[in-house]
Amino acid sequence: MTNVSILDLKPGAKLINNVYTPLGGLLFHKETVLLPRDLDILEAFLVEYVEVGQLGEKSIKTKEKVQNTGKVATTEKTLGNPSDPSNQKLLPVKNESSFLEEYDKLINLIKSTYPSVLAAGIPLYEIRNQLESVIQYIKDFSEISFSPRLLNDYDYMYHNGALCALSSYKLAQWSGLPQKDWMQAAFAGLFHDVGNIKVDPAILHKPDSLTTSEIEEVRQHTMYGYQLLKNVTAINEGVRLAALQHHEKVDGTGYPLGVESNKIHIYSKIVGVVDIFHAMTLNKAYRKGQSPYLVLEQIYAESFGKLDPKLVQIFIKKVTEFNNGAMVRLSNDQIGEIVFSNDKEPTRPMVSVGSDIINLEQQRHLYIIEIIKKNG
Repeated sequence: MTNVSILDLKPGAKLINNVYTPLGGLLFHKETVLLPRDLDILEAFLVEYVEVGQLGEKSIKTKEKVQNTGKVATTEKTLGNPSDPSNQKLLPVKNESSFLEEYDKLINLIKSTYPSVLAAGIPLYEIRNQLESVIQYIKDFSEISFSPRLLNDYDYMYHNGALCALSSYKLAQWSGLPQKDWMQAAFAGLFHDVGNIKVDPAILHKPDSLTTSEIEEVRQHTMYGYQLLKNVTAINEGVRLAALQHHEKVDGTGYPLGVESNKIHIYSKIVGVVDIFHAMTLNKAYRKGQSPYLVLEQIYAESFGKLDPKLVQIFIKKVTEFNNGAMVRLSNDQIGEIVFSNDKEPTRPMVSVGSDIINLEQQRHLYIIEIIKKNG
């Protein structure tokens, strides 16, 4: 074990202890084998010394194997301490299309059943089975990088509902709700805009600004949704309330009833957060979706008096925490890699672009437009 100045540090050295920034943020885990780029990061954070050991047989080992049999390429990585989740050997991953296939089946099922809901009701048994089929692959779903291509604006409602279902399931889980609530929260996300099927499509899909009367008609979708779900069995009252309350605000300025936080159901608060995120990041026929990182910043601003602040903080932390190593496109069209995220401002990480490290906390005029490729 040696305490080495970063001026004398060479690529390939292995850290013996965790390395922290001068302000206390975790920069590198112990057992990390330093790459040339990592030396630049240490210098950027003004770290002077690190403890390193000899590089042993647990060095980085990557094996890629692509077969002509149609099987997906598998990647294995062995990094340092196996008890550290970030350093565990990665098992061969199932065909990534499994999630996409089940997701598309859910979208097609909703599209085929919604037109007849007014006459025949919601086929909850079929929808639940397919939603569960998607959720079994939920580890392959990333809120911040997954955005389905919309064939036309009419598909927006279906995709928004499906994405809100998955994000509501995860946010219910992350926020510590009992497991029995996770699927119900997913239903709340899936059905929160079901009342739109009673709104005039010409108004619903109008690309121009709505008139006052048209706005009032659109707002009626909350009441319509509650009525449509009122007699559906196998969902609880929270799911129905989410359809009614997902536009309510914790300070009482929302609609349709203007109730304050203590009268808003937890499912409604969850859906209120994820609905804004997906509504703003999804592409529409008449406008491109916004940067997920900028949207998270706007959601954070909304948490002051509008959205539940605890749920907002959990959501932002969880959707950004494993993005180190992801390749991203910045607003100046540069491509770079996220190398460090500050817990206090996770939407503005440090990005390595060529030989430079861009600190988005300091360079506020820049921001991440999109994630091009997730890490791992």
